[in-house]
Order: sequence, then structure tokens, then C-alpha cells
Amino acid sequence: MRIDILSLFPEIIKSSLEHSIIKKALKKDLISIKYHNIREYSKNKQKKVDDYQYGGGSGMVLMIQPIYDCIKILKEDREYSNIIYLTPDGEKLNQSSSNKFSLSKNIILICGHYKGVDHRIREHLVTHEISIGDYVLSGGELAAAIFCDSIIRLIPGVLGNESSALTDSFQDNRLSEPIYTRPENYKGLKVPKILISGNNKDIERWRDKKSLERTKKYRPDLL
Repeated sequence: MRIDILSLFPEIIKSSLEHSIIKKALKKDLISIKYHNIREYSKNKQKKVDDYQYGGGSGMVLMIQPIYDCIKILKEDREYSNIIYLTPDGEKLNQSSSNKFSLSKNIILICGHYKGVDHRIREHLVTHEISIGDYVLSGGELAAAIFCDSIIRLIPGVLGNESSALTDSFQDNRLSEPIYTRPENYKGLKVPKILISGNNKDIERWRDKKSLERTKKYRPDLL
């Protein structure tokens, strides 16, 4: 998978995506992430990329020209199945959509800033608008990092145990069951006996039951 990220502050995203699991995926050449500073594509002498909005109103808007030209150049070399704009008023990212996007070959991510981007970009260039929640950030960089993390970990070979992602919360519209590790007894706080019984069938039934209980309690909307 190749991900091209358009941003005014690519260093914010880059610092988030060069550690842990994603760092290993990059070293294995399972993914490729390219960063494009929108300002470098501006035809303005001062490399200006924003301007006042037509009709009046507060806040600056990213202009169409630098983003349009950057995408045009990228599309000359390869086809992109998804061109995504990160925006709080987009479709909310969930596990189902992460699964879908993880199957993509080439993705472009557009990070908005200030008041947002010229709407012509959203109307004519973007294929999907994605939100990570009903709140506003200073820019789309952190949202882009979260989006990348959510899909990269699903690519075969990225996780040490590929079945691990299949048991995550939301994969089957449930929350995951409680999990424990050593020591078995810490200051009187004990691990459920069933988990150390060695009876795999009973353990799976316990996990299924607890998963359902937690979902009903904390996220009944999933059911």
C-alpha cells in the first residue's frame, strides 16, 4: 500500500508514523508513506496557500490551486482508488471502514487547516470525507495519523500475529472481552480461574459471554 499525505505540516504526521508497528511495516516495505507539503505546489511568489472566503466570514481557507496541482501530478504516475479529505463533518471512521480502506493499493489523504479547503476540492477531487469524531481540531494532521494507524495494522504481515486484529473490539460489532496477564495474583487481585484452567472450549465460551456483557453495558448501540 502507498499513502500520499498532503499537508501544511507534514512533520506532525511523520513524527507519529515512524514508531512501533508502523515503523516495522515501513522497514518491511509492506507500506510506503509519502509526504507532500502543500505550500511547495503554490504558484504564488510568496508560496501563499490560503485566502479570505468569498461572501465574507471569519477564518482563512486553503486555496484550490496547490492541492489540485499536487493531486494532478500524483495521478500522472499511478491510479488512486481513494482520495480522502479529513474533516469533522465527514463520515465517521469505524472498524468496518478501516477494514475496507486497508484493502486499497494507493490512497491520497488531504489534511485541511484554518477554516478548511475550497469546497471545489471536496466536490470534484475527493472520493471520501472521513471524520474521527464530532469535534474540531486545528488541522487534519492528527486525524490523518489516526486514519493511517487504523488501516496499516490490518495489512497482512504488519502485526506479528495476524489473527490479533481479528479479535479487536468492533471487528464483530462487539467490544472485546477482559484480558489479563501475569502475575496470576497481585496483592490479592486475581485472574479469573477459567483463564488458567487450560480448557480452551470453556475459555472461548467465557470470552464470548464477557464480550457480550461488556457490549450490552458500555455500547448497546452496537447490538
